[in-house]
Amino acid sequence: MPINKSRFFLVCYDIANPKRLVRVHRYLKKRGMPLQYSVFLVLETSSSLIEVLAQIDEIINSREDDIRAYPINDTAEYTTLGQQALPAGLLLLGDGMLGV
Repeated sequence: MPINKSRFFLVCYDIANPKRLVRVHRYLKKRGMPLQYSVFLVLETSSSLIEVLAQIDEIINSREDDIRAYPINDTAEYTTLGQQALPAGLLLLGDGMLGV
């Protein structure tokens, strides 16, 4: 994957301290879309994701907190149950695009 090509990542976190939890959540809301309270969909290049994680690293306590970023492949398939995170009719497409 080219370093300057945008793609979707799932950024997930488990933060032990409520104040750090709020700060990480607020930061990620500026960078992506919340799918669940501690799971965000972000569209970043590999290099900009490193910057995002570096900013989060300044907020968290690495001995107590856990942050993970998972790349979403262009051909990824998923199944959902219950309330949907994406608005009706909005789909994830290849190459980091959203479609209707």
